[in-house]
Amino acid sequence: MLDYPALRAVAMVVETGSFEKAAAALRITPSAVSQRVKQLEERLGTVLIVRGNPCVATSKGAWLCRHMEHVGLLEQELLAQLPTLSGGDAPLSRVTLHLATNADSLGTWFLAAVNRFASASGCLLKIEVDDQDHTAEWLQGGHVLAAVTGDGRPVRGCRMTPLGSLRYMATASPEFIARHFDDGVTPEALAHAPSLTFNQKDGLQQRWVQQVFGRTISPPTHWLPSTQGFVEASLGGLGWGMNPIQLVRDHLKSGALVELVAETPLDVPLFWQVNRLAADPLADLTREIVAAARRALEL
Repeated sequence: MLDYPALRAVAMVVETGSFEKAAAALRITPSAVSQRVKQLEERLGTVLIVRGNPCVATSKGAWLCRHMEHVGLLEQELLAQLPTLSGGDAPLSRVTLHLATNADSLGTWFLAAVNRFASASGCLLKIEVDDQDHTAEWLQGGHVLAAVTGDGRPVRGCRMTPLGSLRYMATASPEFIARHFDDGVTPEALAHAPSLTFNQKDGLQQRWVQQVFGRTISPPTHWLPSTQGFVEASLGGLGWGMNPIQLVRDHLKSGALVELVAETPLDVPLFWQVNRLAADPLADLTREIVAAARRALEL
């Protein structure tokens, strides 16, 4: 038999980041939370939580947390049909769903979908942000139930739905173009003109250069982990960057930004992958994700 009070304690410690906050959420003492977690770890013979600030789940602990999300979704579905099972006026515990997406989707179309789902379902959300080529790892490790990925290969145990492509434009301010590309945008000029890079996982600039010029170039770069910051930095002349078309369309029309090379978008395919065990309870979320993506992405 699974010890669900102990499993719930593990999940709450991971969700809140501390034993004290978990105790407040569960309305028990911190020592009770600690005891439940310790007894479960001893029973399983493995560490489930790395104690720290914040506390985080081990790989085994992450899988237990995802199991509790499955249980919460099933309980929510059951109580919708049989509300008296909740004990009358007792407040219903709200399910927190762990999802992953890339920053540019979060900054353009993703929130519209999850807003509608969360409002209708009452679920809470914890959204992890990573490069689209790495969000599948969150699924593989059991850290999230569903993710927007850039990998067209289905993660084992997941259902995959193509969403379309997020279109990027290589843009810079007219002043930046005049300063760095007075003889045109060439591989030689690009090797010296500062670019904008989100983080070490971001390879969009190199992909665009390879697509347009057929060469690999490592330009100097500013590191800027912000989708909106990319746009502001491009407008201010800090560097050239790969910006989602949704965020720069008006700037391109006004002339505040220009394409480095005309009509050379980079389209990045995206996919929605959801754990099979949660696919049916999350069918409404999937519908919202697909609908929002179809409105915003290139098909």
